[in-house]
Amino acid sequence: MAAQAQQETAVHGSAQDSTQESVRGREISVEQEHLDRVYQRLEEKIHEAEFLMNDAAKRGQVGTPGALAERDAQVFRAGVHLNRLNNEFEDFLFGRIDLLLGKDGKKGPDGAYTAVEAAEGAVREDNTADIAETLHIGRIGVLDQDYSPLVIDWRAPAAAPFYRSTPVDPGRVVRRRVIRSKGRRVLGVEDDLMRPELKAFLGGRELAVIGDGALMAALGQARTHTMRDIVASIQAEQDLVIRAPASSVTYVEGGPGTGKTAVALHRAAYLLYQDRRRYAGGILIVSPTPLLVAYTEGVLPSLGEEGQVAIRAIGSLVDGAEATLYDSPAVARAKGSYRMLRVLRKAARGALESGSSPGNTASGQLAFGDDDTEPQAPAGPPTRLRVVAFGRRLELEADTLDHVRRTALSGTAPVNLLRPRARKLLLDALWERSGAGSRHSDPELAAELRSSFDEDITSEDSFIAFLDAWWPELTPRAVLAAMTDERRLGRWARRILNPGEVRKVARSLRRDGLSVHDIAMLDELQAILGTPARPRRKRDLDPLDQLTGLEELMPVREESQRERAERLAQERTEYAHVIVDEAQDVTPMQWRMIGRRGRHATWTVVGDPAQSSWSDPDEAAQARDEALGTRPRRRFQLTVNYRNPAEIAELAAKVLALAMPGSPSPSAVRSTGIQPRFAVVQKSLAETTREEAARLLGLVDGTVGVVVAMNRREEAGRWLTGLGDRVVALGSLEAKGLEYDATVLVSPAEIADESPAGLRVLYVGLTRATQQLTVVSGERDAPDATGVPDLLRD
Repeated sequence: MAAQAQQETAVHGSAQDSTQESVRGREISVEQEHLDRVYQRLEEKIHEAEFLMNDAAKRGQVGTPGALAERDAQVFRAGVHLNRLNNEFEDFLFGRIDLLLGKDGKKGPDGAYTAVEAAEGAVREDNTADIAETLHIGRIGVLDQDYSPLVIDWRAPAAAPFYRSTPVDPGRVVRRRVIRSKGRRVLGVEDDLMRPELKAFLGGRELAVIGDGALMAALGQARTHTMRDIVASIQAEQDLVIRAPASSVTYVEGGPGTGKTAVALHRAAYLLYQDRRRYAGGILIVSPTPLLVAYTEGVLPSLGEEGQVAIRAIGSLVDGAEATLYDSPAVARAKGSYRMLRVLRKAARGALESGSSPGNTASGQLAFGDDDTEPQAPAGPPTRLRVVAFGRRLELEADTLDHVRRTALSGTAPVNLLRPRARKLLLDALWERSGAGSRHSDPELAAELRSSFDEDITSEDSFIAFLDAWWPELTPRAVLAAMTDERRLGRWARRILNPGEVRKVARSLRRDGLSVHDIAMLDELQAILGTPARPRRKRDLDPLDQLTGLEELMPVREESQRERAERLAQERTEYAHVIVDEAQDVTPMQWRMIGRRGRHATWTVVGDPAQSSWSDPDEAAQARDEALGTRPRRRFQLTVNYRNPAEIAELAAKVLALAMPGSPSPSAVRSTGIQPRFAVVQKSLAETTREEAARLLGLVDGTVGVVVAMNRREEAGRWLTGLGDRVVALGSLEAKGLEYDATVLVSPAEIADESPAGLRVLYVGLTRATQQLTVVSGERDAPDATGVPDLLRD
């Protein structure tokens, strides 16, 4: 009997499985049919865009300025549209919501009904209901020929219930479905019921439910070396941030794995969709490292946005300069603090006084205006000025020149912009020395004589050469070069930096390359020095215009709309919206640099104080508030860890308790049952690390990150030679924002001891893995009998 019962149970279970598979297959077919309609419509739209491109080309043959301008505008618009349509993204159509009848029958511009709440009577007394509207959610909106929505853009208001709806607050949503596809083929569907107590019908058939939940399926996917968007699995608290109004400063805080970086990128795409005209000035996203830029830069194109958003590493914000070096923690603290601002202001003036200009970097003496032999190249600022005026030789000695310089530098304008003032003061001193002011009592005659005097002096080659050498146009790099001299830097930094800091900073500036902190110093120096106004260069005529005779109508060809947009994008130094990622690591000097790019912008500031690698958060907060100004603040807190399994999150929480006692740890949404592994060095750190990385490569399908102290970055790369491109070595400060299927963290003690913020940096390293974590301990880590290092024990 027992055997018969087991056989019946097995048959029944098999029948259930078969039924479930047939329902799944039917639902996939339904979504495939809809996806086919979408791509058919996309092809029609592509043909329309191509027609517009060809039509625009024909307009250019008319030969009038108006036709050419219209052609440029049409080609630009059609080209942008065609580019978007030709990008057939994987997972183009990713979502669907089935909704009850709404309270009103109003439709939005995307063709969907605007009602958020269900109408009275939408749910019958027997707890049954009919689905009144089905919306498919995708990366861009697509309408059919009758302007009914085939796909709703994920940023549209009608798509918000896809992200916001929960069983506690379902609104009109009965079922939320995530559609997995590759290219033009639907691979699977995952459903969540928002009203599980309701029996709903669609087309006379009861609404089917497939899968175990979309979020868990997304979390289990293997990672690559580039970030995927989370557009199909955005959760309610993340969606609140993405769609928050942008009229102020939006603060977003959240622990590791809460999706802060992804939310920031999606917010950029959402803001452009909501108000493209307002954000035509561009959106700047500031990332802490080039690694994170490379990791995230593919997300925005996949969301249907590119061109208006610049993702820049903080070490790449100054055009023509790129950070390639790292400073030691002590040097970073000196360069990044507010103290460096005072040093740079003194250095800019001191470099001028000591003749620090390209080709003029040492001290010396030279008299301009002598009729002797050709002078040698100046070795410092000249100490004597000799000119001839009204038949007399006039001379200004060193003490007079010093007085003129000090008077000129007492102004508040940037140093390079004070040169006209210095020039006038020199002329005043020469005029007084000439005694010509007493020749005429008539004011008009005196003014005419003075004007003639000034013209004679300023046209002399000797005066021009003197002014160029005595008050050269300084560049930021020239001032940094002057700061490599320890004695001069010590003079400028007296009572600001201690002697040890002066020595370390000067030596760091002698290296061939720039650090991320040097970039902020260059930007500050540019503001301190200023750039003299240049005469505008006349634009060249277009050869085509010359051949067609259009130069008679347009002597100087005006920029097309597209050319102007491209030029402004290249020259852009200020943005309409600024997003700062990993803001807890931004130093005071870096906040000043970022602030200059968002003087009139709205802001989104994303970070986590518990992950800060900067040693003085209070000073950084003061600089941040100065950069943001008096704009009102709006705060959001992300509380759910979607990256780490609970087993890894619990281990990291032990370090968080040491780094920032009392700080809450984000809640992990899943558990894998796989505990972190602890390995102790047997022969060498290199060999053990390589073995553990190779072991993890065999256990996961995606990437493996090996996190080491910053001073081991290069040697760790050599340890992993030959293991393939799925494994990467990175320094502890480079790990911010990145995630891997598995992580090897090497020597917690080394990471914790490398800076005053070392425990917080260690916390970051422990929270990079989505599946498995291995901790390698050396003797310095004091591992116990089970290999657990001292810092990670209870």
